Amino acid sequence: MSLFDNPDEYYMQQALREARQAFDEDEIPVGAVIVSNERIIARAHNNSERLHDVTAHAEMLAFTAAMNMLGAKYLIDCTLYVTLEPCAMCAGAAGWTQIGRIVYGASDPKRGFERLGHGMLHPKTLVQGGLMKEECEALLKEFFARKRQ
Repeated sequence: MSLFDNPDEYYMQQALREARQAFDEDEIPVGAVIVSNERIIARAHNNSERLHDVTAHAEMLAFTAAMNMLGAKYLIDCTLYVTLEPCAMCAGAAGWTQIGRIVYGASDPKRGFERLGHGMLHPKTLVQGGLMKEECEALLKEFFARKRQ
């Protein structure tokens, strides 16, 4: 798939590449990319195990990389693509960045921010869930099935 066929799917595929890298590193397979002006400005995947840091979620690492790339603390005109619905911590950070849009793949009914509502996001942030949901869920299910063996 090219960027021109369906930009959202293309960017989510890039986030899935990050998630697969996390999987290969025995991290919970969540990947994220941040896009500005049709260009990926940040890529990240979970690194909590390697860094011994519970805050090293893909989104948090991507926010930091994007803000460093832009030389700014706000991501108003950016889109976050992430393979799993952000948790409350990451949604809170997204609110502080004032990110323009969040697109996620798999829902997280236990820890995802949607169960708490959109109040922690910036009021202008647009949210779309379920993009490439099956692919995102399959990677997570495979990871946790291996952990239970």
